Amino acid sequence: MGADDRKLGVFIRDLVLAAALPIALYFFASETLRRLDPDANAKREAQQKAVAASNRLNSIFSSNNRLDDPSDDEDYTDTESEGEQSRSRSRRRRRRRRSPPRKRVQDFDLTQYEQVIAGEVVSPADIPVTFKDIGGLDEIIEELREAVIYPLTLPHLYSGHSSLLTAPSGVLLYGPPGCGKTMLAKALARESGACFINLHISTLTEKWYGDSNKLVAAVFSLARKLQPAIVFIDEIDAVLGTRRSGEHEASGMVKAEFMTHWDGLASATTEGGNQRICVMGATNRIQDIDEAILRRMPKKFAVGLPNAAQRRSIFELTLRDTKIDTTDTQADYETASSTRVNGSNGRRAAFELDVLVRLSAGMSGSDIKEACRDAAMVPVREYIRTQTQSGKRMRGIRGDDVRGLQTEDFFGLRKPGPAQQRLQQAQEAHRELEHNDQGSAHSGSTEEVDDFDDVDTGTKPSADRRGRWQEEVR
Repeated sequence: MGADDRKLGVFIRDLVLAAALPIALYFFASETLRRLDPDANAKREAQQKAVAASNRLNSIFSSNNRLDDPSDDEDYTDTESEGEQSRSRSRRRRRRRRSPPRKRVQDFDLTQYEQVIAGEVVSPADIPVTFKDIGGLDEIIEELREAVIYPLTLPHLYSGHSSLLTAPSGVLLYGPPGCGKTMLAKALARESGACFINLHISTLTEKWYGDSNKLVAAVFSLARKLQPAIVFIDEIDAVLGTRRSGEHEASGMVKAEFMTHWDGLASATTEGGNQRICVMGATNRIQDIDEAILRRMPKKFAVGLPNAAQRRSIFELTLRDTKIDTTDTQADYETASSTRVNGSNGRRAAFELDVLVRLSAGMSGSDIKEACRDAAMVPVREYIRTQTQSGKRMRGIRGDDVRGLQTEDFFGLRKPGPAQQRLQQAQEAHRELEHNDQGSAHSGSTEEVDDFDDVDTGTKPSADRRGRWQEEVR
């Protein structure tokens, strides 16, 4: 019996080894080949991107109630009767029945190229910009609502009246840099509830021949699955510029592919009607865009430099949460437009918005924001400097003790330069305005200047420049 048991044990051991050896060899060979595969990391990253893209799109669909009908979000008011509330609910149910059901990501498969484009999709709920955050562009905002948002979100209303009333296939925002074109596009996506595909130029650039064309096709195929959707291309002149005889063949093919799919938006339809996809571009070089691209963007909005009323609105929006000095100070110059001048006492408001609006002529919205940012730093610098010179610890500094923003904080801060140099100029100007005689300040030269040129970089403010400032604010 003992010999038989030993033979049985040896047999079982050999059987286990014979079964385990092929499995071990298989895993060893697989791991070896995987390590030798030059595209192993790329495949693993592609799988991770596919999972991330699906999760991202699912979260967009589940967390964001896109505005297929903005009236669905209306809250009941206390003044409505039960009958009015019942009729409102009935109207909402009828509108929802007319609207086609929205698909989820599980309802369709994403190709590997659509997965790449899915990384550029931004949920409207994640966009922190609304039309209320944009100052001075009320007319353009209203036109965008009527031409883009309502056709995208209320297709049954427009298509029922006329087949011509559809969302435009393309919208172009053009104008000088820093005037709010990109903010308008983001706010448009937020207000409309449409999926926002923020298409970067680098996304369409691939080293393999033909991949860029497939990515362009994926942009439109993914937009059809996610509609209503807005495809936004910032600096569109860089990717869809004028075609030239000497440009690279791949660049011309990408433009041709883009225009081919773009043309398909006008004629293609879905079960619920016309496709709700809009291509939006922003540029400050409209002359460099190909004419065929411009033809496909029938709605063009010029976003120019703000006028006085628009600059006032931008200042108010930018400084809405900034501490303002509301006291009166001794006037160092006459301010005919000031609303708080105390007669012959020569006193003026510490912060005068009218002066800033006038001196900011020719500045863009971005320039105004940066000027406000630089000016808001002046009181903080002064307070920190005072506290450190008095020997107090930085941890004991309180933000509430910082003085409010004054008009003089904007002096000389528009031109770029080192922070220390700008601080020194502000301090020197402040000391000179305090110690000089008020009468001599009124007797300086009255040469007219524009904007913030009253302080020259690297020079000390003089009485002549103060006189120029007096003439400008008059």
